[in-house]
Amino acid sequence: MSKVAIIAGSSGLIGHELLKQLCDDPLYEKVITLVRQASGFHHKKVSEIIIRFDQPETFESSLAGDVLFSCLGSTRRKTPDRNQYYKIDHDYPLKLATIAHQNGITQMHIISSLGANERSGNFYLKMKGETERDIAAIPFRSVHIYRPSFLDGNRKEKRLLEKAGLKVFAVIRPLLRGKLKKYRSISAKVVARAMIRNASDSTTGINIYESDTIQDIGSL
Repeated sequence: MSKVAIIAGSSGLIGHELLKQLCDDPLYEKVITLVRQASGFHHKKVSEIIIRFDQPETFESSLAGDVLFSCLGSTRRKTPDRNQYYKIDHDYPLKLATIAHQNGITQMHIISSLGANERSGNFYLKMKGETERDIAAIPFRSVHIYRPSFLDGNRKEKRLLEKAGLKVFAVIRPLLRGKLKKYRSISAKVVARAMIRNASDSTTGINIYESDTIQDIGSL
């Protein structure tokens, strides 16, 4: 049976890989992308809808399908104001999830972060942990939470520190074994592939995937 997928955050590193892979997947007949401005991406399966994430009336009727993928997220460099940062990484995904559930969507997949913890003293990790907690409280048939490590992929913007970080991770990768495997860098393509594979599974309930597990699923 053909499915309809909805992606929020399709312009990001993981979101764009997810979009491309869904377009190539015969299981999906339609992919709805929720964007703030035209992306320039065109495909016969894709229906791009320009919305305002802080105005639910602009997208309530568009959240209709089988599975919602949320890849929304910002950075401190892009969003130095903490209140706005919290809106993007917590409030917007939560609002999308709430409406999606009300509209009959049964599956939610969301990108979080390695180390997410609502009790953390770190603003970012605490925010991600609170987002996980609040999304998990919505009674979807299944919720899938992904905690990738340092991401490897072709970003549109240049991030010199990340490039340097990837070089370091490449050197120490062989040393990250056992419980440390989850700290290895991971390809955005692998994360996207894992999300799609999990979306085809019949698993129910709350499912949290650490980075090494994501790597295993996405490499099958």
